[in-house]
Amino acid sequence: MGITDFSLEWFSLAGRTAVVTGGNSGLGQAFSLALATAGADVCVPTLLDDGGETRALVEARGRRYTELTTDLTRDGAADEVVAACAGDLGGPDVLVNCAGLNRIAPWEEFGRAQWDPMIDVNLTAPFAMTRAAAPGMVARGRGKIINVASVFSFLGGRGSPAYAATKHGLVGLTRTYADELGGHGVQVNAIAPGYVVTALTAATRADPVAERAVRERTPAGRWGETEDLMGTVVFLASRASDHVNGHVLTVDGGYLVR
Repeated sequence: MGITDFSLEWFSLAGRTAVVTGGNSGLGQAFSLALATAGADVCVPTLLDDGGETRALVEARGRRYTELTTDLTRDGAADEVVAACAGDLGGPDVLVNCAGLNRIAPWEEFGRAQWDPMIDVNLTAPFAMTRAAAPGMVARGRGKIINVASVFSFLGGRGSPAYAATKHGLVGLTRTYADELGGHGVQVNAIAPGYVVTALTAATRADPVAERAVRERTPAGRWGETEDLMGTVVFLASRASDHVNGHVLTVDGGYLVR
């Protein structure tokens, strides 16, 4: 293979199947649509009923869609998701660990009631999904695992120590599995979004002082939109990123440079 072999087909996901946890809302929905547009069939484990919106978006791209109502924090759920995806669509060839939770409280009030669910959803579920999906990828000699981290993988998390801790932990998980699986043709990377307009950031956007502070710190001068990350997930899911492994790709409008 040489430089003359390069083609935009390297970004194609035709014939691939992707699992996107939490893939029918917010960033997850954008990722599902992006992967489908690039040619992948999509499997979404979720607890959210979106009224069929994501299915319609994916199927409008001519791709197959499977949605599973499941709690990924339940023992055995990850194995069930991977088995169901394999049975319905094949693969999975791509895993995007996107489902996330954020609970905010003053440090004096932040206790186990806030901490435990976030550890389960944000960190333990990606571990379980990776452990379930990796054997099939290794057997096929290829695979892409993409963890959704955050700029708070590099910063403190005032009001939510669990969010910062889990996002730091996801980077460690990413690098560890990149090391273990890289020799088997499986790349493990992370996307670290900045402040993006989703339901997760609604409280911050509703606070005029906090909303303005985000814009003023961001060189781009605006909040991110979900579509700002769609190309990123396609790149990391595709052949074009076959020598990218253990990387955390920040998409934050420059937030971290200030």
